[in-house]
Amino acid sequence: MNLKLFLCCFIFIQLIMFSTTITYAETLYQQGDKGQDIIYIQQKLNQLGLYDATLDGDFGEKTTRAVIAFQKRYSLKSNGIVDKKTYLALMERQIESSRNYSTPDINQIISYSMKFIGVPYLFGGVSPSGFDCSGYVQYVFAQYQINLPRTADIQFTKGQLVSRSNLLPGDLVYFTTYAPGASHVGIYIGDGKFINAQSSKGVAIANLNTTYWSSRYFGAKRIII
Repeated sequence: MNLKLFLCCFIFIQLIMFSTTITYAETLYQQGDKGQDIIYIQQKLNQLGLYDATLDGDFGEKTTRAVIAFQKRYSLKSNGIVDKKTYLALMERQIESSRNYSTPDINQIISYSMKFIGVPYLFGGVSPSGFDCSGYVQYVFAQYQINLPRTADIQFTKGQLVSRSNLLPGDLVYFTTYAPGASHVGIYIGDGKFINAQSSKGVAIANLNTTYWSSRYFGAKRIII
């Protein structure tokens, strides 16, 4: 291969990689995501007469088709993915979906949260002698002057909604377990894992992608921007 041909190939590959990176970075919501933030999108699509299915917070095929219809109506890239441009046009506001991974407080909070692995579960527990899920999250964040409400459902009213595909360490992940809505909460630590106080194990690390947790996923909130 001569030098000219090699340089052309190299530039072409770099352009593909750059394009892929940009597309990924702009993706906010896409098929497979679930949670309260998806319900808001479905509601807006419903108001526009583009979505007539259940407002279930599940970004499935029907939601994808509705997004594509919306994108075509407003001359946007019709791929069924809610990127920043689509979100702005649909929701009529921008969303902040980035954060510096190196923020010291986030690393400290995650490191601190792991000190309690093995602490037993205690319904109503709010101290290292025993935690329930929201008591644990509240206690950990309080050590860094971040005050959260006592229960998971009220905690879910705080912070910024974030899609499952854009979770970052330090985000709070919520699940529907013993009661409708956000009835369980944990701290996302990255790589599809979160730390939480479970009734069966106490404080432990769990995998968001297991059948149990994935099927009960409700949504996520970003407390630290």
